[in-house]
Amino acid sequence: MTLPLLTEPSCVNDDGSWCQLVYGWTGNQWLAQYSELLVAKPLYIVLIFIAAFLLRYLVHRTINRLTRGNGTTPKLLRPLKERRGEMASDLLSERRLQRARTIGSVLKSLASFLIFGLAVIYVLQVLNVQIAPVLASAGVLGVAVAFGAQNLVRDFLSGMFMLVEDQYGVGDVVDLGEASGTVESVGLRVTTLRDINGTVWYVRNGEILRVGNSSQGFAVAVVDFPISHTSDVEKAIEVAGKVATEAAGREPLSTDVLEPPEMLGINQITADTITLRLTTKVRPGRQWAVQRRLRAEIKRAYDDEAISPPYPNGRPSWPSSPAQP
Repeated sequence: MTLPLLTEPSCVNDDGSWCQLVYGWTGNQWLAQYSELLVAKPLYIVLIFIAAFLLRYLVHRTINRLTRGNGTTPKLLRPLKERRGEMASDLLSERRLQRARTIGSVLKSLASFLIFGLAVIYVLQVLNVQIAPVLASAGVLGVAVAFGAQNLVRDFLSGMFMLVEDQYGVGDVVDLGEASGTVESVGLRVTTLRDINGTVWYVRNGEILRVGNSSQGFAVAVVDFPISHTSDVEKAIEVAGKVATEAAGREPLSTDVLEPPEMLGINQITADTITLRLTTKVRPGRQWAVQRRLRAEIKRAYDDEAISPPYPNGRPSWPSSPAQP
């Protein structure tokens, strides 16, 4: 009767096999018999993960190089649409940096998921595990998770489209429906705003149905100023246009005003007032400061020219009805 593993295993005769190689190195029959399980497969698995880590490192390094701006537009953003307008250079740099960083983070996460996912599949094949049932189970689990986290998925996808299309960025003044203010940070799930009162709003990207951006390209400063019905309208229009043009040509408005002011004339007539309107194209986000400055200049000129606002001394007192006999 022959005891197991006391004779030379038959696999030793297989040229190029691990069994032959291990038996030649060690002379150990048991180790040679199970060399495929104890040596070959662990070595294959280690090599697969080493290759996966090296590939992940190279991909991440490439993404980092594409998202690094060094004072210029990152290479990753050059093919994408960008609405810079007249934005200040520091805000534009921060906007580019955050946009590139966010897109780069998504690409790196996606690359890691795909690389390690393929590595796990190869490991299962090395271990002789049937891949089809595993993939089917993973697909069912993925559908269940996606259904349960559909709001999160919607926020994520909306954030991706928002970044790719450059709908808004850090420093923009936007109206998102429920909240409006200056954008402080942009993420894949949440956009952070600070309104005029200093309140910070966190808006989920999936809940944003419309975006009103006041900081893209240019803005328009609209100045309405009422005068009384007894005022000389033609003189009021002439004075307002002249004062606005002169104010727009000197500091501090000259750096914000892009085109000379345009006097539109009478905008509205009511029983109490005549409202004149003036507009001018300005740098994005500077329309409110320009409006306040022009109102002050026009008010000062109207006082000098004796152009009266409506009811400067209160509402007029209507004459009383004659006494009845």
